[in-house]
Amino acid sequence: MTETKSPSTPGPVEVWITGIGLATSLGEGLDANWDALNAQRVNVDEKTFAPYIVHPWPQVNLDTQIPKKGDQRQMEAWQRIGTYAAGLALDSAGLKGNKEILGRMDMIVAAGGGERDLAVDSNILSLQARGNSAPGFLNERLMNDLRPTLFLAQLSNLLAGNIAIVHGVTGSSRTFMGEETAGVDAARIALARIAAGQSDIALIGGSQNGERKDLLVLYEFGGFNLKGKFAPVWQRQNNAGFALGSAGAFLVIESKAHAQARAAKPYARLTNIVADLAHRKHPGEVTTSLEKLWSKLGKLEDQAAIITGATGAEPATSEERAFLDAHRDLPVRATGSSFGHNMETQFPLGIGLAALSISRGALFPPNDPTGLEVEMSKPPEQIVVLGAGHWRGEGMALVEAIR
Repeated sequence: MTETKSPSTPGPVEVWITGIGLATSLGEGLDANWDALNAQRVNVDEKTFAPYIVHPWPQVNLDTQIPKKGDQRQMEAWQRIGTYAAGLALDSAGLKGNKEILGRMDMIVAAGGGERDLAVDSNILSLQARGNSAPGFLNERLMNDLRPTLFLAQLSNLLAGNIAIVHGVTGSSRTFMGEETAGVDAARIALARIAAGQSDIALIGGSQNGERKDLLVLYEFGGFNLKGKFAPVWQRQNNAGFALGSAGAFLVIESKAHAQARAAKPYARLTNIVADLAHRKHPGEVTTSLEKLWSKLGKLEDQAAIITGATGAEPATSEERAFLDAHRDLPVRATGSSFGHNMETQFPLGIGLAALSISRGALFPPNDPTGLEVEMSKPPEQIVVLGAGHWRGEGMALVEAIR
């Protein structure tokens, strides 16, 4: 009797990063950001929103990625930043104008809420402070003073909508909210879908406009803002907080087979992404969560490094520092020192910088006077991207060289 063997289950699909789009406070494009990192430049504004500090977005020619003035006008700043960065990623991947691929490209965006009408809010608060708020006052002012289009402009999924309109990315679309965790899950789910064969190619990323009075007020209620004088992330023990950044970071990721079929050159391989949500009710839970994720990430070799989106807010940063102290054999870089904290965008930004570093055969130099960050003389073969949210959510990604 002949034995019949069942077919073996295919392994997960290898996923490559083939496009990177960065539009940050350090500049637009890969060369500008890479040069700024190597020159240890930091772009901060300590005056406009004093005592709060922001990393402002530089002036760019929006026409190069958003050619229609009408499209530019109907977007808020965070949408323009993200749509611009998405265009850079598509250019980087060699996909601009490729209607066949763009028409089936999936998109997962991490985005916060839109901007408020500060004039209306200020008027309401001023009248209430003077006691001029009769019953029904708030409802009346909100119904009569707010323009109808403002509610549309506040929708988080409009970033994906604008990317679809401007760049023609019209496959499936998902938008996640939830600050840092949204950026982790956007990348994690896109990777899982491609690895499982449910998708061939995806555009992932996020954007933030940190130059917003309403955001600064919101985070000040939680005591999260960095105040007074700028300092790198690891030097904020006596002045905790984050400096909000303005940035867009998008990535094109695709299966190895799909990339090879179109002769695309990869920057790096996206091997694994893991996430957790510690309760944070007791000290040390962030450290424990990161150790658990570390054990699930995969085997690390000698030429490995860590790029972290450490916020500078406490107690999360101190607990993350405890984790890093236990892994001092690996060089560390904190993106918050150079780019500020970009919430949903911070994790995709870290993945993009990891892939860029691997592709250029070097880890950018430290920008840290405390000594935690040290030089790395050898080309990185593996980079762990770490994200611990300022008040919730932890995640890690493993980015590797393709050999």
